[in-house]
Amino acid sequence: MAGEPAFFEIGVQDPERGRAFYAALLGWAFDATDGGHRITTPGIGGGMHGGDRGAAPWVFFRVDDMDAALERLESLGGSVEVLHEGETETAESIARHGRFRWCRDDQGSAFGLHQPPA
Repeated sequence: MAGEPAFFEIGVQDPERGRAFYAALLGWAFDATDGGHRITTPGIGGGMHGGDRGAAPWVFFRVDDMDAALERLESLGGSVEVLHEGETETAESIARHGRFRWCRDDQGSAFGLHQPPA
């Protein structure tokens, strides 16, 4: 079902320090990934990446069709954030993690969209 929170992402300066903090505070489980961690919680899954001191957590809402959702987003006055330089969607990444897009609503508030892997 589309629309429910599907994933969250926490940016921290030091992923190992972030892992220790959130594991101790909330009891979350972590699996190392390239540059961060995959987070397992009793609810939705998440991720943690490094090099992002003081970042606010991002919430991703599930969509069934990313391309259609992005088209609708833009028709409603929202915008899609540009991928970071060198960041690309690969077939392997989509198969493993699905598709993600950073977005802003028609008032500039940030959120994410996530299309889970098939």
